[in-house]
Amino acid sequence: MSKPVIITCAPTGGIHTPSMSPHLPITPVEIATASIEAAEAGASIIHLHARHPETGKPDPRPELFAQFLPVIKQSTDAVMNVSTGGGLGMSMDERLLAATTASPEMASLNMGSMNFGIFPMLQKYTDFQHDWEQPFLEMTEDFIFPNTFKTIRYAIEKLGGDHGTKFEFECYDLGHLYNVKWFVDQGLIKPPFFIQMVFGILGGVAADPDHLTHMHNTADKLFGAENYEWSVLAAGRHQMPFATQSAMRGGNLRVGLEDSLFIGKGELAKSNAEQVTRIRSIIENLGLTVATPAEARERLALKGGDQVGF
Repeated sequence: MSKPVIITCAPTGGIHTPSMSPHLPITPVEIATASIEAAEAGASIIHLHARHPETGKPDPRPELFAQFLPVIKQSTDAVMNVSTGGGLGMSMDERLLAATTASPEMASLNMGSMNFGIFPMLQKYTDFQHDWEQPFLEMTEDFIFPNTFKTIRYAIEKLGGDHGTKFEFECYDLGHLYNVKWFVDQGLIKPPFFIQMVFGILGGVAADPDHLTHMHNTADKLFGAENYEWSVLAAGRHQMPFATQSAMRGGNLRVGLEDSLFIGKGELAKSNAEQVTRIRSIIENLGLTVATPAEARERLALKGGDQVGF
């Protein structure tokens, strides 16, 4: 019998810029509202970034996270997952600061260095509200997103060891699964752990269904199906099809405006909750159920919302 599907929602991220959609949450109030609405729609995990409230630029300052984390916690039982991806170009210490300050139940962690190319969006978007947006996209043509074994170990020991925070291990390619395996073999990652397979970012594995099958099969071989939970996200137009495939294969999934600004072809999503509602309807029409935050906590062995620092 299939387990309930854990829906993660990533409301804002650090990739899209404000000029791309008027519905992208920017301010702490907007991020809190979007997160609460997504949780009410069925998301049990909320994957969180912060932005400068005036310019919308990705901003890792803990004081910004402190303006929306308690608000979300007061209004929903959802698990809060603080990103350590930050914004492209930030140092690892900058990327970890919000999470080490908040001591959340979960944090994201990219499992390998990679080319991370979002510059092709310049072919679609040409008019920008803020001076930082175009250079931000342009610089990714000559940019490596660094996640070395040393910095990954540092994050695992700092957040996992000192704070009891569990991770959303983001794997953008096959080799990233083997990097997870290395840390499992060293005893630094213990089951149950959470693998987020990411498709469709230029520089990572393409959004091809065959790759999803191979990534999932490889993860089962490396870890044993009983030792981990797996989830899928795909960028842009691939978001809903790949989320659906993951649910059909017994996996979990992630949606949200971090990963796609759209709800259908050429139609901007008006909210994160709209995407959560859409995928929840698909899940339930498949005869499956959606996991509650309590079920997600139990399956991921999280420390509980009463053990966080906000």
